[in-house]
Amino acid sequence: MENPGLCLTPFQRRYLLKSLETDLRPEYRRRIQIMLLFDVGESQAQICEALGCSQETARYWITIAQTGQAHKWSDRLMGRPKTVNEQYLARLKELVSHSPRLAGYSFEHWTAQWLSKHLAKELGIQVSSCHINRLLKEMGLSTRPKGNTTNPSTSCLLQM
Repeated sequence: MENPGLCLTPFQRRYLLKSLETDLRPEYRRRIQIMLLFDVGESQAQICEALGCSQETARYWITIAQTGQAHKWSDRLMGRPKTVNEQYLARLKELVSHSPRLAGYSFEHWTAQWLSKHLAKELGIQVSSCHINRLLKEMGLSTRPKGNTTNPSTSCLLQM
């Protein structure tokens, strides 16, 4: 019989150890190592020092192991989640091509800040006005009236 760990079942421990034998991205490998080290009694501080990870990362994956979800180590995608989706981009394009008055506003031209506020209220996705300008530029659009030659991306640089 296997030695019982602190939180992993024998099945989970075998599964994680077997997963380590495959070709994994370093970040995925670290997730597994965090859970295995915690299961054998290593402290969060010891794990962070041994693996060179942040306390937040160690704490998160320790909690995953403690809640019996260690087998889901690959379910959480790497990197920052993408907030802007196709629906958001389509609505942005639609809004910028029509007067803000159609959306109930009193002004005549959209600004990136107002587009950001409106879309956050409508779709629940918060994006900075600078990012709105980047998205518009990628789509070949702008909030600037046709005669204005000021580059919308330079205003973002000035705000930093």
